[in-house]
Amino acid sequence: MFLQNTISFQKIGAVLTISLSALYLGCSEDEGRDYSTAFGSLEAPQIEAIERDFFDIKQAGVLRMITSYSTGAYFLHRGIQVGFEYELVREFAEQNDLALEVIIPAEGENPYELLYSGVGDIIAANYTITEERKEIVDFSRPYNLVNQVIVLSSDLALEPESLSDLQGIPITIRRNSAYYQTLLGLQEQGFDIEIDLVSDDMDTETLLLEVANGNYAATVADDNIYAATNKYLGRLIKGPQISENDEIAWAIRQNSPDLETKLNQFLFQHFKYDANGVPRRSTFLNVLRKKYYEGSPQIADYFNPEFIEDGQGLISPYDSLFQVVANEYDLDWVMLTAITAQESKFDPNAVSWAGAVGLMQVLPRFSEISEDSLFIAEVNVREGARIFAEHLKHYSYMDSTNQWEFSLATYNAGLGHLADARRLTVDKNEDPNDWTYVSTSMLQLMQRKYYQNARYGFARGIETVRYVNEIMNRYDTYQAILAVTENRANGIPRVLGIKTLN
Repeated sequence: MFLQNTISFQKIGAVLTISLSALYLGCSEDEGRDYSTAFGSLEAPQIEAIERDFFDIKQAGVLRMITSYSTGAYFLHRGIQVGFEYELVREFAEQNDLALEVIIPAEGENPYELLYSGVGDIIAANYTITEERKEIVDFSRPYNLVNQVIVLSSDLALEPESLSDLQGIPITIRRNSAYYQTLLGLQEQGFDIEIDLVSDDMDTETLLLEVANGNYAATVADDNIYAATNKYLGRLIKGPQISENDEIAWAIRQNSPDLETKLNQFLFQHFKYDANGVPRRSTFLNVLRKKYYEGSPQIADYFNPEFIEDGQGLISPYDSLFQVVANEYDLDWVMLTAITAQESKFDPNAVSWAGAVGLMQVLPRFSEISEDSLFIAEVNVREGARIFAEHLKHYSYMDSTNQWEFSLATYNAGLGHLADARRLTVDKNEDPNDWTYVSTSMLQLMQRKYYQNARYGFARGIETVRYVNEIMNRYDTYQAILAVTENRANGIPRVLGIKTLN
């Protein structure tokens, strides 16, 4: 494709925020994470960590979050980005006037390498603090506590109250996991525990799915993973607890003290221990916990693994429509999807304050199609695609990335304001065909000394710059999700059809 998996954001020096809804469960599966295949080697990266602290992040205007595509951290619900980790990190980003960019490691990529190289700034994947990991990364303050529990198949018709009740029942787990280390410790204490080792490719959610289907008798998971996953899988029984109060935190580079301070200041508002060592959570965090850990039965329906197979599409409810229309206009269907997510969040009945309607928020006054017809999904997408294809043609002499960025900006602000921004860029002896420079000029058109001499006057440049950055970011995220799906190994069944980092 014409865009890289992770794009570079310009230093726009302005408030960039992502305003998206979120709906589900955040759980800590990190204890059972497979480092050799899913989360990279536990060994320190063989590169020196980039010098990129909070000042640099602020200058760039974007915080880069490395996470898993999973029900426990970040995923798409009908095209919209959701997840406990995503929403919590997004709150931090918004409080610090930052856009949030999601980085999903591809198969074989080591998230520690992504962190050290500066591709990402924070690992937010329901990550447990351990002494071994502290040799490689620094951790923020904790924001959650979890317990490891044995989880059994309901086919056993057994509800064990103690480890002694598990005699003769194999517990299926991966060798490269903290769950495995916990079980070994129990064996050393004299408990009669049978450990059944499986492929390192089997993450925690996958094992829970296999236990629910009766293919394995038992496994280990965090208690909140069990509670949340059982809402849509069912057929799971909670067994004895084998570890208590593991702390969950965000991981960062060890040379980012200012970022660590900022993260800790934020998390202190939401999670702290009282004088008696009892955890106290803010209203915001309690709302997230209730929404994601204790979600209603209706919410659980959204995350059934069958969702991917119900014709809705992996990225949005309109994947098939976008693919057909994109082919007609020689466009990228994933980009059409990213634009529609930004414009309407896939609501075909959406109407903006400016009168734009439908999925792609087409302005009736600029279309020959009747306003009523523009509320029909297929009609609206075709008209939006037609308009967008015209913008691309208008900028066809540019390189592909700038062509898309300028076309997105024009779709949002109109040709007139873009022409003003480009003229202002020329006046500064900068390249009017480079969005890096023109985006700065768009921001300046919010200032009287610049817009008073512009042909089309004041422009809400911050909206346009944010619009372009967020769609380009979302496009990359969608592409990463598709790539992970296409490359999933060995045909192992996975929740949401995608291998998580756990």
